Amino acid sequence: MKPENITKTDWEILNKIYPNKQKWLLKKLQKNYPVQYLIGYVDFYNTKINVNKNCLIPRFETEFLVEETIKKIKKLNLLNPKILELGTGSGCISIALKKNINCEITALDISKKALSLAKKNAMENHTKINFVRADMTKFSYSNYDVIISNPPYVKKGSPVGKEIKYEPQKAIFAPQNGLYYYDQILKKLHQTLNKPTLIAFEIGYDEKEEIEKLANTYLPNYQFTVQKDLSGKNRYIFLTKLSKNE
Repeated sequence: MKPENITKTDWEILNKIYPNKQKWLLKKLQKNYPVQYLIGYVDFYNTKINVNKNCLIPRFETEFLVEETIKKIKKLNLLNPKILELGTGSGCISIALKKNINCEITALDISKKALSLAKKNAMENHTKINFVRADMTKFSYSNYDVIISNPPYVKKGSPVGKEIKYEPQKAIFAPQNGLYYYDQILKKLHQTLNKPTLIAFEIGYDEKEEIEKLANTYLPNYQFTVQKDLSGKNRYIFLTKLSKNE
């Protein structure tokens, strides 16, 4: 019998993957174990992305970050841009960008296991990406045209869905009331020569004002824009360089 917390399609897929294991599946799902991990992959921006417990499960909201970034790259007439993704996880953002525009991408993550999965996803999607294991707060941001990141941004202690406990916690929660990585990235960009033309972030719905303050402090010569997700919540921030001297 199909549990109420998953779709009919997912239940059918699970029964094909795990024949004669309905009791085991029901126990897993009753404990809110993510169905995406059980299936082993998700569809992200028309791309099959393998997932496991070593990476954050790609969310539908992040597809819009990719879509809007592509639009802005084209509007800014950035030809074959050099892109740096900070905190790549499964590699879904970099792979989706690479499949849809001509670009050179470097994708960072501090997790060896996440990078292993990201490399597998890139290979299966026939995309060439330079994966680097590094701390995003210590890597050089110089000489990139675009920097994109969906960093950990949930405040520690915030109420979250029960299934979240199965995902890597370091990819979800951040110190400094969820603002730590935005602060570190923007501070480092302030100190960087040859700054990017475009910076794209996914953010927590209630973090817009604080991130705007950080952006105005560290990158005053950038245009700050915020866009909402389909629920009408502030979810994406884009910073566009106004001065060529910046």
